[in-house]
Amino acid sequence: MAEVDRILVGVDGSPGSRAALQWALRYAEQAGGEVAALIASGIPALIDVAMPMPGEGVTEHAAAVLRRAVDEALASAGSGVHVRRIVVEDHAARALLDEAVNADLLVVGHRGRGGFAGALLGSVAQHCVRHASCPVVVVREAPSS
Repeated sequence: MAEVDRILVGVDGSPGSRAALQWALRYAEQAGGEVAALIASGIPALIDVAMPMPGEGVTEHAAAVLRRAVDEALASAGSGVHVRRIVVEDHAARALLDEAVNADLLVVGHRGRGGFAGALLGSVAQHCVRHASCPVVVVREAPSS
C-alpha cells in the first residue's frame, strides 16, 4: 500500500487562507494526497472575519466559516479530493503546530501584514515556518486584476 501525503491547511476565512486551501487541493490532486483543513475558534483566528451573530457560538461560527471555505474551494477547483474538516478551540498557531505533528506538509495563507502591525499582531504563518515539525508552504493571495 502506497503512503499518502497528509496535507494540513490552515483556514480562517481570509483571502490568503482561501488561496492556501486552493493550493493544497491542487497539490493533493497531483500528489495523491489527502487534505485536512483546520480552523481555530480562538478569537485571534477570527479577527478579520465577521463576528458571530448574537446567540451563535464562536465554535459554531468557525465551523460555518470552514464549511463555506471548503465547499467553495472544492467547487471552484472541481476537485474530488476528500477534505477532513477540523475545528479546534485554541489559538491558530498552536492548533496548527499540534496537528502538523501528524502531517507531511503544512499549508498556510499569508495575509500581507508587516511592519509595526505585523509585529504587534504576530504572524501565524511566521510562527508555523519557525516551529513546525514538517515542511511549510506559505501561499500568498493572488493579486486582483
